[in-house]
Amino acid sequence: MVTGATGSRRETYRWLYSFVRPNLPALIVVLCLSLLASALGLAQPYLTKLLIDRGLVAGDFSAIVTLALVMLGLAVVGAGIATLNRWHYVSVSGRILFAIRAHIYRHLQTLSPSYFTRTRSGDLMARLDGDIAEVQRFATDSALALVNGVIVLAGALTFMVLLSPLLSLIAFALLPLHVVFLRVVRPRIELSLRDLRAQASGLSSFFYDTLQAMKLIQSVGAERREAERLDGLQARYFGRLRHQQMLDQAASVIPGLFTLAGVALVFVAGGAMVIDKTMTLGTLIAFTGYLTRAVGPVNTLLGLYVALKRAQVSLDRVEEIRHARPDVCQPSAPEALPAGAGGTIELIGVSFAYPGEETQVLTDTSAVFPAGAKVAIAGLSGAGKSTLIDLLQRHYDPGAGRILLDGTDLGRLDLAALRRKVAVVSQETLLLSGSVAENLRYAAPEASDGEVRRAAEMAAVSTFVDALPEGYETELGTRGLRLSGGQRQRIAIARAILQDPLVLILDEATSGVDTETEEAVRRALDTVFSGRTRIVVGHRSTMAEDADLVFELVGGRLIARDPVQERTPAP
Repeated sequence: MVTGATGSRRETYRWLYSFVRPNLPALIVVLCLSLLASALGLAQPYLTKLLIDRGLVAGDFSAIVTLALVMLGLAVVGAGIATLNRWHYVSVSGRILFAIRAHIYRHLQTLSPSYFTRTRSGDLMARLDGDIAEVQRFATDSALALVNGVIVLAGALTFMVLLSPLLSLIAFALLPLHVVFLRVVRPRIELSLRDLRAQASGLSSFFYDTLQAMKLIQSVGAERREAERLDGLQARYFGRLRHQQMLDQAASVIPGLFTLAGVALVFVAGGAMVIDKTMTLGTLIAFTGYLTRAVGPVNTLLGLYVALKRAQVSLDRVEEIRHARPDVCQPSAPEALPAGAGGTIELIGVSFAYPGEETQVLTDTSAVFPAGAKVAIAGLSGAGKSTLIDLLQRHYDPGAGRILLDGTDLGRLDLAALRRKVAVVSQETLLLSGSVAENLRYAAPEASDGEVRRAAEMAAVSTFVDALPEGYETELGTRGLRLSGGQRQRIAIARAILQDPLVLILDEATSGVDTETEEAVRRALDTVFSGRTRIVVGHRSTMAEDADLVFELVGGRLIARDPVQERTPAP
């Protein structure tokens, strides 16, 4: 098991390195600039030694001025290099961050709807934002810090040993205590971070869920209850945060005390040597300057030990997304629909149960929806109508049986092409932030203004858009909630018209509009999609009027009904 875990961890690091590798030239530039700035910084303590010994002590004012100007010049050059280095660093780290986030987002786009129903949106947001940023920081900062720290430390130690081997030994006598302390505190930091990230995700999910449902909260008078729930979540988060902050404080303060103790020992021993005339004052000050510069890399290198575990917590959370497997996959050699495809759908012995569940939603059901037919499907809530729609768009594959579109198994078609050919307008209409026109064009971004307006007129969208402040350029806000449910449904219908699919599925698509508007939309759709397959799902009779075939979904099977009898009013 350990070997497998180690192999998995190596694979994770290889995946992470795949984002760093294309940016290696830029990272090398950042490293070189950093080393150059550090090299200029290493010259300062030695210049200070010369200024004291050859200028102040020797009483040479010209030497003081010359050395001071040199120190100032090096400081100005170093500041310029550091600024340029910062610009390059932000550029390369941003590219790596955005590449990782884009990769994870594209992977999320391949996952089936069931993944998003069982995963809280707030938790996904926390992982896409905070956790990926933490991973990116470690992927770039750790390598730079390691190389730069080792080189700067080596340079500082070289000068320290040259100035005084004895003081060098004294300065790092307490280093083993640093290592022991960090080995003790590291696992505690890792566990604390995991708890803190979980609490932060809970808070993100709370805000995401409740802000979307604020109207409901107000309608049922649940404001106080939700506010109290927020208080509880924040109290738990605060407790974890305080615990984490105390661990971080200990991880920084205690090693700092060790460092201060080492500096104090250096001053005691070095002071004695200055008094005994075995060391000059300039040498002692220069040594302490190099010691200060060595302490930074030492703390950085020791801190990488803790930073690795901090990043590992975030990396594990990102990995949970990366290793989520899609329920359907793009075929390795996708086939195209035959020329002149008409939209015939065949269900052959189709059975389906959701992943992890034993109950069959569909059981050995078969049916044929001929090309150009208008098919009505009825059924009680929970009968499996939405599941059937998801199978037709191949969000899932049947557990048994096959579904064919014009004789081709859906599993052999290109996913994007299939879903473009099978359009769904559902009761739960999804709109995105943006203008009316942008939402209408979402499935057909190349559509002209004239095509957009024609589709809007057919779906009775123009009747309310013309009254909006900026017409088709009016911003709809989050999820289009400034519109009524019926208005959102009409936009979705117009969007489907622009998509120009082979098969149109209407799932309670006009449940939010009045009967007169519904009748007008029905006539428009029957005209526009005449000769193409239309599947009307739901209980309303108007949209299913003149259906060529009627099915009822009962017990997981499609049962054919007589269309004439279905349209005949009960006595």
